[in-house]
Amino acid sequence: MREFLLFIGIIALVCGVKFIYDARPIVKKYFSLGSKNETTLGLKIFGFLLVIIGGAVMYFMY
Repeated sequence: MREFLLFIGIIALVCGVKFIYDARPIVKKYFSLGSKNETTLGLKIFGFLLVIIGGAVMYFMY
C-alpha cells in the first residue's frame, strides 16, 4: 500500500511540474478558448495544487 501511494505521489508531482512549466504550449495545443491567459493561469494553479498534494502524500507516507 505504501508503494502504491508513493507511486501516486510521484506521478502527481511530475504532472504538476509539467503543468506549471508547459502551461502555455498545452493550452495552445489542446484548448481553443478565447482567453488563453486565464486558461494558462488556471492550468498553473492546478499544477501547483498537484505538486502540493503529491508532496504531502509522499511526506506523510515516509
